[in-house]
Amino acid sequence: MTPSRRRPVVGYLHETYRVSERRACRVARMAISTFRYKSMQEPRTALRLRIREIAQTRVRYGYRKIRVLLNREGWKVGKKLVYRLYREEGLTLRYKPRRRRRTALHRRERFRPTAPNQLWSLDFVADQLADGRRFRALAILDVFTRESLAIEVGQRLKGEDVVGALNQLRGKRGVPKVLFCDNGSEFTSHTMDLWAYHNRVQIDFSRPGKPTDNAHVESFNGTLRAECLDVHWFATLTEAKQVIESWRREYNESRPHRSLGERTPSEFACQIALNGDLTSSQAAENSP
Repeated sequence: MTPSRRRPVVGYLHETYRVSERRACRVARMAISTFRYKSMQEPRTALRLRIREIAQTRVRYGYRKIRVLLNREGWKVGKKLVYRLYREEGLTLRYKPRRRRRTALHRRERFRPTAPNQLWSLDFVADQLADGRRFRALAILDVFTRESLAIEVGQRLKGEDVVGALNQLRGKRGVPKVLFCDNGSEFTSHTMDLWAYHNRVQIDFSRPGKPTDNAHVESFNGTLRAECLDVHWFATLTEAKQVIESWRREYNESRPHRSLGERTPSEFACQIALNGDLTSSQAAENSP
């Protein structure tokens, strides 16, 4: 047991049983000098308050993402300091990893994107309103930039709704080369197959019972549920659409992503676009 946990025990024995501090320390097996020690470290009250404010606003953010947001606000703090204050404030998230019970079965090599708009991943996530009515949300993710391209919300989403969402994105970003999705009826419908044929898009379906084949959007849906669906109580479908769309924009514009070097998806996409423009302009200058 650490001194931070023994100290309350000593205080309890001293106050409840009216014994001396020295005797209480002997019972708790704690040195009297350790019990009476007063830390000389700066309390950092302002930093603690800001960490607590961020944690209360973004309840599923760990200390790493909180540190990134603090650095963006001008706080020059390291991860060890933020981690210590984060734990002392009692903000630690509980995480229990799942144990793998079967040997992993590797499948053939799948398409890997090297630029934006090459590979999109689609999947559904379900929730319910305050009156018990169920609704679904279709998440569309750009695998390369990790951008959330769209989240279509409705009570009964069918293949026609999936095609409609893809057509809206086609007018803004074009069409991808490959779509990752599961074997749901919405993705295997005739309407979806016809859209893919006319737009020359390949659909790569996940193996039955293998959600890891579509891991990127599965991870995104877990984040959507933890940071948005589980922390809001939707009264109407319209409210659900507004809150989810607001969260989607925050995810793209202000949420740091570890796989992108703690940059947001929008920042990463802008940097990729800028580098591409610079490369094409340099090639034009060097051409005869």
